[in-house]
Order: sequence, then structure tokens, then C-alpha cells
Amino acid sequence: MNAAVPVSLPVISPLDGTLLSEVPLSAPADLALAVEAARAAFPGWSKTPIKERVQVFFRYKTLLEKHLEELAALCSEENGKTRSEAIAEIEKCIELTEFACSLPQLVTGEILEVSKGVECKTEYVPLGVVASIVPFNFPAMVPNWTIPNAIALGNCMILKPSEKVPLTMSRIALLLKEAGLPDGVFNIVNGDREIVQAICDHPGIEAVSFVGSTAVAKQVYQRATGQFKRVLALGGAKNHLFVLPDADVEMTAQNIAASMSGCAGQRCMAAGALLAVGNADPVISKICEEARKIVPGENLGAVINAASKARIEEYITEAGKQGAKILVDGRKAIVRGKEKGFYVGPTVIDYVTPGMAIAREEIFGPVIAIIRTRTIEEALAIENTSPYGNAASVFTRNGGLARYIMDRASAGMIGVNVGVPVPREPFSFGGWNESKFGTGDITGKSSVGFWTKLKKSTIKWNPESGTNWMA
Repeated sequence: MNAAVPVSLPVISPLDGTLLSEVPLSAPADLALAVEAARAAFPGWSKTPIKERVQVFFRYKTLLEKHLEELAALCSEENGKTRSEAIAEIEKCIELTEFACSLPQLVTGEILEVSKGVECKTEYVPLGVVASIVPFNFPAMVPNWTIPNAIALGNCMILKPSEKVPLTMSRIALLLKEAGLPDGVFNIVNGDREIVQAICDHPGIEAVSFVGSTAVAKQVYQRATGQFKRVLALGGAKNHLFVLPDADVEMTAQNIAASMSGCAGQRCMAAGALLAVGNADPVISKICEEARKIVPGENLGAVINAASKARIEEYITEAGKQGAKILVDGRKAIVRGKEKGFYVGPTVIDYVTPGMAIAREEIFGPVIAIIRTRTIEEALAIENTSPYGNAASVFTRNGGLARYIMDRASAGMIGVNVGVPVPREPFSFGGWNESKFGTGDITGKSSVGFWTKLKKSTIKWNPESGTNWMA
């Protein structure tokens, strides 16, 4: 007898292993109903002037502010991040919403008299029903990369949260309704692989955005573009931090320790590999000192589940077997009173070689691999051969050397003396190479091009203007 297919999945808190809830799994038939509701809502919503549409998001921003502590607590509980990290995540949602409220000033289009009595104009037209597939590491922020912009621009949305962290988005959906978003404009479907495939295949969905691992991003991009959809799929990363001999020791160490361990390392902008150029011993010693101040259960959150914890610890173990030196070891971390939680302590590994798995692959945990190089060119060669291209940073006091590395690093987001070079609005988020599939971005000004299509009109009213080759 075949095992019964589960109709729901447990939502487990990484903090202490307790059961928080059960999330029902949506079937393709449920997706079809959601798309039907969105398509029914689209004519009315898309024809509502954008100045009126963004009023919903002005109210939504106020509700995010009002419920900040509640949302942060929920985010922390189901994702495992610290309270301060969860608060920062909701604050970022507020910033993203502020940007969406400015869209009427950014999508005014253009108009020009191109010939006597003849005008050409452009206007941004919503696509229709769009879908957003989001990961577990930012239950609120990553969905809000897409929700405010896509909907304010006149689209109706289907959102598929991670089945590991569905609760924050369920609460946010209620806030959107309270803000006045009409029924059908925003819809949530829960599930795993089956529902993602259904989203890629559904003929009523015009565009798909995805954030997650590179392996799945490739699959989503190939499958959805095979159905002639517009797709932007953001994948994983292995971010390289160049440390030059003249780097400020204190600032560099603090930035790198925070970058590797923030959100338990579960972010695609985390420091993954430190390229130590020349003598970096003072910085490395200070990084270890800073890492030892980061304590699981206090200022370091949990990783998402037991499988993730085991995978991260296996990377560390394997690096040690291959000859790397583990300077700070975060394996077997246990938090008193939360023994069933999933914790990995900050881990600093020196003398890593470029061929090791821990040097090449995304760990998604609070781990940094130190690769020692003799020259900047050697360090750049290592960074340039990485298949990823999300972010890179250089730590130095030399502006010329910083610019040299910035110009040559193969990454879409670059930092100088910044451990996590995430752009602030209105600048958009997006990497290169196998960190992004598709063109454009899903945040910031350049998101307008993804979430809309351009309509061009040529208009002539006055016959007395005569005719020429233009009219």
C-alpha cells in the first residue's frame, strides 16, 4: 500500500523545536482558483489610477509600523533569527513599501511632439497575474521585495511562501486586506515542489519571480520560460571578501564577523570566503575574537532545521579532514533550555584551499572560509572563477586598490569596507552569473521594467497640420 500524501506540513520553530502550526498544502486545483480570483480582480485593479492604488500601501506602511513588534516576534519564532534581526527585517519591509508609494512619480511615462501636430507617448501597463516564490530565510522582507511594487504597478499577485515559514505571510496578508487591498488582488498558495511546478506551468500567470537556491532557480527559470513567461530567478551565492594588508583591523573584523554570522549566515549576502591578501594575521585574529563574542541563543539565532544544522557541520568536518585549520568551531552548539533547537555557532576556518567544497559551495550557515593569497591578482582569479556573482567586498584604506578590485570583481553588488553590500532603495538588489537568471531586477527603480510592459502611442488630431513622412 502506498503511503498517504500529506495534506499539511508541520511548522517547527528552529529556536526550540516546538510545533508552531500546520500549514495546509495547496494543490494545483487550489492554484487554479487563486489565479481565477486574481484574473477576476485584475480589470478593476489595473484600471484604478496608480495614485489611488498606492494609497493602500500608505496605509499598509502604517500597519507595518503599528504591528512591528508582533510581526518581528512571529518572524523570529518561525525562522529562528534573533529579535533584533527580525525587527530590522520588518523595518526593511517598511522601507520597501515607502519606495512603492513613490512609484507614481517614477512611472509618469513620456510625451513628445515628434512632428508638427503629432505626439508620441509611453505608458507603463501592468502584466496581469504575476507570481512570487520566496524562501525561508526572510519570511517578511523577500516577499516585500515584490508585493508592494508589483501590486502598486497594477498587477494581481499569487505568492508562494516557503512551507517552512508560512505564518508571517499569513499575518501580512491580513494587514494588506485591512489596508484596503481588494479581494483577489493578493493570494497565497502554500506548498512545496508540486505547487512551484504548477505556478511555472499555469497559462494564466504572466510572470514569475523566484528567490532561493541556484539549483532550483535554474529549474524555475527553464520551466517557466518554457511556458513563455517573463521570469526573474535569484539563486545562491558565495560572496568573497578581499582583505588587503592596510585594512583597518577593528572595523574589518567587526564587519566580517557580522557578515558571516548575521541571520545565522542564512542570507545570500553573507560573507562566505575571506581572500586574505598578504599578511592578514592581525585581522584574522581579531575576527576570531569577535566571533567568540557571538553566542548561540543570545546574539546568534538558529538555523532553519536539523537537516540544515547537520549539513553545515558536515562542511566544517570535511574541511578539517582536508587540512584546513578550524580556528573557531561552532559545531555541537546547544542552548540551555532550548536543547531541541537547531544552532550552529560562528565558525572561522583558516588555510582553506580553493578546491575545497567549503571554498566553492554556499554553506548557508555562520561559517567563513579563509583563503590566503599572495597577490590581488591571485585573489581576483579565485573570485572570478566562482560560478556565483551576488556580492563582493574589499577592505582597504587605499582608494585606488579598492577601485581596481571593484572594476574586476565578477559580482553584481560590491562593497568597500562594508561586509554586507545590500543596496538601499531606490537602488535595486541583484547579482550576476549563477546568482541571477533573467534580466532586470525585482526591487528598486529597475523593477518597473520587470513588472510592467511599455505601451507606445502615436496621436494626431489636427488635419490642418498637413502630412509628411511621419503622418
